[in-house]
Amino acid sequence: MLDLTYSEPAAKRIQGATGDWELVIGLEVHAQVASKAKLFSGASTEFGAEPNSNVAFVDAAMPGMLPVLNEFCIEQAVRTGLGLKARINLTSAFDRKNYFYPDLPQGYQISQLYHPLVGEGEVLVDLGPGVARRVRIERIHVEQDAGKSIHDMDPALSFVDLNRTGVALMEIVSRPDIRGPEEAAAYVGKLRQIMRYLGTCDGNMQNGNLRADVNVSVCRPGDYERYQATQDFGHLGTRCEIKNMNSMRFIQQAIEYEARRQIALLEDGGKVVQETRLFDPDRGETRPMRGKEEAHDYRYFPCPDLLPLEIEQGWVDAIRDSLPELPDARKARFVADYGITEYDAGVLTAEPANAEYFEAVAAGRDGKQAANWVINELFGRLNKEGHGINVSPVSAAQLGGILDLIGSGDISGKIAKEVFEIVYTEGGEPAAIVAERGLRQVTDTGAIEAAVDKVIAENPAQVEKAKANPKLAGWFVGQVMKATGGKANPQAVNELVAAKLELRDPD
Repeated sequence: MLDLTYSEPAAKRIQGATGDWELVIGLEVHAQVASKAKLFSGASTEFGAEPNSNVAFVDAAMPGMLPVLNEFCIEQAVRTGLGLKARINLTSAFDRKNYFYPDLPQGYQISQLYHPLVGEGEVLVDLGPGVARRVRIERIHVEQDAGKSIHDMDPALSFVDLNRTGVALMEIVSRPDIRGPEEAAAYVGKLRQIMRYLGTCDGNMQNGNLRADVNVSVCRPGDYERYQATQDFGHLGTRCEIKNMNSMRFIQQAIEYEARRQIALLEDGGKVVQETRLFDPDRGETRPMRGKEEAHDYRYFPCPDLLPLEIEQGWVDAIRDSLPELPDARKARFVADYGITEYDAGVLTAEPANAEYFEAVAAGRDGKQAANWVINELFGRLNKEGHGINVSPVSAAQLGGILDLIGSGDISGKIAKEVFEIVYTEGGEPAAIVAERGLRQVTDTGAIEAAVDKVIAENPAQVEKAKANPKLAGWFVGQVMKATGGKANPQAVNELVAAKLELRDPD
């Protein structure tokens, strides 16, 4: 396995009126567990169902209803922890986080504060070829989601949909290791990619299945290094939390605005107040939501309805053994096995389906050529039309068939693009298309030589120019290819043109 070498990027600096400032960012990512049932009930997690139709008695907090832990949700959280190289705690416990809101029927959320299921881990966030930020994971705890309040259906009323209530969430809490808006978005993207490979979260941000609370503070250059040396958070400045971000672009915009807001406030002699804020994408600004709560504000205490969770090391080991090849390992293998660039390997491994498609095309073929066709021809066309690989009209077998026809000399690269277009728009097997439509490449030297002789004979003036400037021989090649409908073997045409014009020895 190839070990890719990375360098740590520099922190982003913002120029203020009184000097440079640096950003310090930590994220709490809420990932919905890929499970058909909720964390403590058998109610469905289907998205888009009729409001309040996926609600069990325990979700609605009916008297006497007790939670029953969904083992599969715990397994998914353990898989995620292992995928993030994190410590799995064999003993964990659930707590009640008490707060009152219309979409929280119980008046509390069952979460894990004191004894989370997953401990410290890490994520390597790619920021460019050879550049990455190592972000430490502090913990992953499992908790239930709240419902959804709807305020835009009636001017005088608010409505509550409890379908999300009780859905299992993994809250992935990072250390304050992220140093810029682009890094924050890349970190969320890397988490999403890993979980999609693991099958533990679908990463659909539009549906709210992946969302982030972003903690932002600013400090002077050198303060972050002092924090690392002392672990004293006082060096990092007062942080503000931006809640419920479900867009990579909005995450970047919110961080940029919030950092500049804090810098302006500090340089004007004010103080940053620790608070929770919301991001208004229409105005591109954050605004206060409420004072930032601390753990004691929620009056946490152990959930009396659930015993401490104890799992066996053998069960964890079995889950570890079942893990798929993860993005970083697959990317390194693609570079080593197929001889492609790190950038191309990153594109091909961005989604599990993309990587699987490429491997099917590249099997037994030239890896670089396969990567070029998959990325430039197929992905380029799909991206232009706003489609993913899951709806590609060209199968891996069909694209592989086109590459085989190029390799055998039956078609040229130019004809291959024509065949690709036919397959993409009409379907069919490449070999049959080439045979039925007369697209097979002309390799008969005699026929090609006749075409070359004809072009040379009809253009004596161009012949003299080409003899004076051999670079002009390309004009003759183009004319021959045009005369043969693009079917002549390009290599044979080049060699014959050069020989006929006596530009070099034909042997």
